[in-house]
Amino acid sequence: MTAITPNNPIPAQASAHPCTTTSAHPHISPSAHLRIFLIGMMGSGKSYWAEKLKRKLKVPCYDLDALVEMMEERTIAEIFEEDGEETFRKLETKMLKLFGEKKRFILSVGGGTPCFNDNMKWMNKTGITIWIDEPIETLAQRLLKEKEHRPLIKNITDDELVSFLSAKRKERMEFYNQAAFTLSGDEITEAGFKKILKEHA
Repeated sequence: MTAITPNNPIPAQASAHPCTTTSAHPHISPSAHLRIFLIGMMGSGKSYWAEKLKRKLKVPCYDLDALVEMMEERTIAEIFEEDGEETFRKLETKMLKLFGEKKRFILSVGGGTPCFNDNMKWMNKTGITIWIDEPIETLAQRLLKEKEHRPLIKNITDDELVSFLSAKRKERMEFYNQAAFTLSGDEITEAGFKKILKEHA
C-alpha cells in the first residue's frame, strides 16, 4: 500500500549503524518514494533482511530499536527495567513517526511496534509493510542465546519459550495480518522480496 522534524529527522549517530547508506537505486528515481517497513516477531530476521535489501536497493536502512537506544543512550532492556514497557512504547512511536517526511528508507521495527498507538495503521498509510513470518520453532532456536538482551523473554525458561512465542504471535496476529505483504517460511528469500518490490516499484 502506498500512500523530528523536517529534512534530516534521524539522529546523526545513526550513520554508524551498519544499515545506513545514501546511494540511489539505478532503476528508481532518487525523488521517488520507497518506504519499506519490515515487521514480524523478534528473531524473524528483520534487521538481517533490511541489510540485504539495502545492498540491493541502495537506500538507507535503519533499525528502530537501535535508534531508540541511540536517542535514550540506554539499551531497550534498561528502558524496560527502569521505566517500564509503556514508556518504551511511547519512545518507539515517537521515533517511528520521525520517518514521516523521509522519502526513501527501509525500517526494521520491533516485534511489538505494530500493536501500539495505531502504528500499524500509520505504517500502512506511509509506505509498504512486509510481514516476515518465520515458524515459531525457528524463532525459538534463534532466540535461545539472546534471551538476556530481550526484555520480553528474559525471564522465560527455555522450555517455556516456544509456548510463549506462540501465544505472543497469536496476540499480535490482528496487527500483523494488516501488512500489505506477507512472506512465510520458504517464501522468505531474496526472490520473495524482489517480487514484492518489483510489483510496487
